[in-house]
Amino acid sequence: MRFKDKVCIVTGATSGIGRATAEQMGREGGKVLVVGRDETEGQEVVETIKRSGGDALFAEVDLADAKRIEAAVDQVLAAWGKVDVLVNDAAMMTYTPIVDLSIEDWDNVLAVNLRAVFVFCKRCIPHMNGGAIVNVSSVHAHQTTANVIPYAASKGAMEAFTRGVSLEYDIAKVRINCVAPGAIDTPMLWDNPNVKSGKEKIEGVIGKPEDIASAICYLASDEARFINGTTLVADGGRLSIL
Repeated sequence: MRFKDKVCIVTGATSGIGRATAEQMGREGGKVLVVGRDETEGQEVVETIKRSGGDALFAEVDLADAKRIEAAVDQVLAAWGKVDVLVNDAAMMTYTPIVDLSIEDWDNVLAVNLRAVFVFCKRCIPHMNGGAIVNVSSVHAHQTTANVIPYAASKGAMEAFTRGVSLEYDIAKVRINCVAPGAIDTPMLWDNPNVKSGKEKIEGVIGKPEDIASAICYLASDEARFINGTTLVADGGRLSIL
């Protein structure tokens, strides 16, 4: 029960890696704020967590809206009075060559994938004491493919952000790390038009959301108390073939 009585915020928690993470933290005794955009799916996750012995609330948040993020953190503090774990998992992609990409689409990807991480960290860290932040990056931060430049750029910046924040706070107050998944069996992978068309080949092992949730939960737990400012690549060896 690594998260017994710990207050956890998980973004992108209504599907894929975020959902698997929120549910695992709930099974391990956590009080989880399920952050997502679909209330029906969010309430399903809340009920699953409660049935497993944890506690949970849902917050409907557009991560491009900083005020909605701040309201979600306020919701947690009103309910449970602290934040122990923050998992920034939610992300979006575009599939457009850079010269055809609109400025609005660029800004939206960076707002959801990067600025939201900053806002959550800014609001949560003052309420942490021995807390842990895990940001979900991607192998695209290290090796990428065509037509997903905003996503790759946001993930590279996320890893730099993580290293920087780790230098600003004592490890006893907050630790911050990244997990960089490879190809994972989620809607984001299979809805990718490059994958659908065959332009991008998915070679090697395809992981399950639970595989990444296990890595996230390890970094968020006291078992990883000596790990700070680093990125754990959990890709089944995908980087070697990208």
